[in-house]
Amino acid sequence: MREFSLEIPAPDKWGEGLVSVAQGEPIVVDVRLESVHEGILATGEVDTEYTGTCGRCLGEVAESVRVAFQELFAYPGGEETDFEVQGDHVDLETPVRDAIVLSLPFQPVCQPDCPGLDPVTGERLTENTGSPEREPIDPRWATLQGYTPQDDTTDHGDQDSRA
Repeated sequence: MREFSLEIPAPDKWGEGLVSVAQGEPIVVDVRLESVHEGILATGEVDTEYTGTCGRCLGEVAESVRVAFQELFAYPGGEETDFEVQGDHVDLETPVRDAIVLSLPFQPVCQPDCPGLDPVTGERLTENTGSPEREPIDPRWATLQGYTPQDDTTDHGDQDSRA
């Protein structure tokens, strides 16, 4: 068994969609390599940071990510496997990349309770503009907006009118 701690830059942009790990972003890999009957078992943790866009308010997002991985690198020969030992080395790039990309959020948010964008103005609701918030008017009721009730003094018969 051998343990290694490596810090390497991301060789490419990892991830698609709203967030990704940028090319050159430092990736810290702590890995334990164990010799087993079938090959070499790699178990480890990866630390890095992803950046991108909030899925609600379209603001900047930058978060750290820590993910564990485990992969068996089989000795060449017998059966075909996804990963093989090459000489006396193992290539960790693919399992590390897969672990990171699969742990990236599908709908990232800048804060857990991000309210998003105002549907009328398109402004971020997280930024207070100082203007009073108005409830949007339903277009079916818009004609009543200027209505003011008249003073109704008619006797309705069933009401007790005492003066």
